[in-house]
Amino acid sequence: MRKMHPVWTLVLCAGAMLAINMGIRQTFGLYLKPISQDLNLERQTFSLALAVLNLVWGLGAPFAGALSDRLGAVRVALAGTALYVLGLVLMATAAGGNQLLLSGVLIGLGISGSGFTAVFGLVARAAPPEKRASALGLTTMGSAIGQFVALPYAHVILDATGWVTSLFVLSGTAALMAPLALALSRAEIPESHPGRVEQSLGGALGEAIKYPSFLLLTAGFFVCGFHIAAVAVHLPAFLADKGFGPGLGALALTVVGGGNILGTYLFGRIGDIMPKRFALVFIYLARGTIFIALIYLPLTETRVLIYAFMLGVLWLGTVPLTSGLIVTFFGPRWLSMLYGIVFFSHQVGSFTGAWLGGWFYDTYRSYDLLWWASVAAGVIAAVLNLPIRERPAPRLAVAPAE
Repeated sequence: MRKMHPVWTLVLCAGAMLAINMGIRQTFGLYLKPISQDLNLERQTFSLALAVLNLVWGLGAPFAGALSDRLGAVRVALAGTALYVLGLVLMATAAGGNQLLLSGVLIGLGISGSGFTAVFGLVARAAPPEKRASALGLTTMGSAIGQFVALPYAHVILDATGWVTSLFVLSGTAALMAPLALALSRAEIPESHPGRVEQSLGGALGEAIKYPSFLLLTAGFFVCGFHIAAVAVHLPAFLADKGFGPGLGALALTVVGGGNILGTYLFGRIGDIMPKRFALVFIYLARGTIFIALIYLPLTETRVLIYAFMLGVLWLGTVPLTSGLIVTFFGPRWLSMLYGIVFFSHQVGSFTGAWLGGWFYDTYRSYDLLWWASVAAGVIAAVLNLPIRERPAPRLAVAPAE
């Protein structure tokens, strides 16, 4: 067996991949108005394309995770990178709604192959048990840094060159994930522990779907996706409708990215010192409070940026908590695949949030109902996460420590 990369090297490469993967993905809200206007489309059309992107991303996640767990992350990540680049090129050359929908499908598959589900299992297996939470949190932080950098990067290019050229530039940026994926190729899945029967993929699935806390976690993660898509896709247009300049939407999402860097690290650490389910309950209720403020409090540029930072701190703090709970339940062997299942629920929520926001606006010429739906969803998620039991499945409770 070849020598394994040091954990920090894996975290660095995986985090850089997530920075590009998630950073580009978070910029699509900037394109809603210009693409809709230039192609003479309703906002609902572009919203549907992004909703399909999120749904396909979620559908692909369990399969990408299973392939990564079985065959290694590098092959899956290279295929995902190719699809991501192709989807961005198709979006740049789109002439109507059908091409936008197809680009959404390709990008969704690309994100699933080169994102969280491709690398989480690799990092979790490489890290020693006492460092797993920190390693997953630092890897997730890469996506937060990507969002922080990608939004001003895309906004400047979009403003200077228009949406077509800027999407070509983003496609070139996405191609940089390929060499990062190759850097992961020397990492190996650890050999089985002597004397322990290796769990099969089917066995892992059967165990998970019978474990109530896993099902509650999966249902609650739907709301995380709903919230993130609602904000990422519709916040720039919401602020423009309120009379603010187009730059504020990009700045607000950039501030979300800055807060996200702090939040992913903070909640990763919090998950080491207190029950993860309580941290998740706090995140969902706190998000709901911010959405109420968007509805009722008069908006100023300062308040928008304050709300954006608060949302950022809560943005992806759910990810290290959720992946950490999965490892607690079942161990790291099939983490990528099992996280992919939970993430599918997240992406169904993303589909709903992205599409419903466009439908609400086209029907009522207002985003207020979207924010109210986000408040209600936050309360539901808190209720779902509260009864989770943070303890290993019976198989691990009687097995030797990882």
